[in-house]
Amino acid sequence: MEGLDGMIERLLEGGKIRGKKIQLAEPEIRLLCTTAKDVFLSQPNLLELEAPINVCGDIHGQYPDLLRLFEYGGFPPQSNYLFLGDYVDRGKQSIETISLLLAYKIKYPDNFFLLRGNHECASINRIYGFYDECKRRFSVRLWRIFTDCFNCLPVAAVIDEKILCMHGGLSPELESLDQVRAVERPVDVPDQGLLCDLLWADPDRDVKGWGENDRGVSFTFGADKVVEFLKKHDLDLICRAHQVLSLSLSLSLSLITFAFERGCFRILSERELPAERLVVEDGYEFFADRQLVTIFSAPNYCGEFNNAGALMNVDASLLCSFQILKPWRGKLAFME
Repeated sequence: MEGLDGMIERLLEGGKIRGKKIQLAEPEIRLLCTTAKDVFLSQPNLLELEAPINVCGDIHGQYPDLLRLFEYGGFPPQSNYLFLGDYVDRGKQSIETISLLLAYKIKYPDNFFLLRGNHECASINRIYGFYDECKRRFSVRLWRIFTDCFNCLPVAAVIDEKILCMHGGLSPELESLDQVRAVERPVDVPDQGLLCDLLWADPDRDVKGWGENDRGVSFTFGADKVVEFLKKHDLDLICRAHQVLSLSLSLSLSLITFAFERGCFRILSERELPAERLVVEDGYEFFADRQLVTIFSAPNYCGEFNNAGALMNVDASLLCSFQILKPWRGKLAFME
């Protein structure tokens, strides 16, 4: 793609000033989307990856924190990356965030991988900020082009045949990984079924089997389902994102009830819940006797939570370790 290196350079250089909007032209962002779309469709819906690799969770438009992840984990192509989705919404710089990620995907297609999150869906990011950012800074047309690109993202990955990665979680419909491979793209996220669950489902310590999800979408699943699934498919670990809240609490950041109406989610009700100690404070949390891990990579989420963000490094022997980003304090703040 012509001009790709220059665009990456501008995105990285502009990111040195926290909060600065980077000068991007709409035609070059459109070209990013259409080029990345072709790259996504040239690769399988269930990616088969090799370690070593860094795995990152939700970013949500927190562009300076994305750059912090790269500074700590190594900028591509120094390190390989798998991102688990939710690149846009809520944060102030979703466009910079997704533009850099798409640019790296195009430049390093076999070393840099992006999965789809539930916010890479028009009916969700129409509500939670990405649509408004596109409209304010560029155009509604650009938002639609991003939507076309998001509809082509892969939804799951397996690292060295032992670590299954997705944004949300397991599905009662998931009997074989071939079902994931068989999902045709481009595709909208439906209100129920396998694809919906892979992007929306949550583990729950208080559930055995399958349970009702407080999000109003998909299911929750217990530790027994994790153990059963791993054994059946000869896997060692499930790695997912999707939650900033501690799994020890069966609560949501805000208790939101959705309805699926005429092809899009509609909020029926929303009740804010207290923030004290609800977050996955260290940026990662284990479940099911360390057979599932949740990774969240947006520190100080929405500027309201004092949570850290995390990056999981999977080395060549499949040993997993975590690098933790403290909430922003005016300078780079990392800890082992």
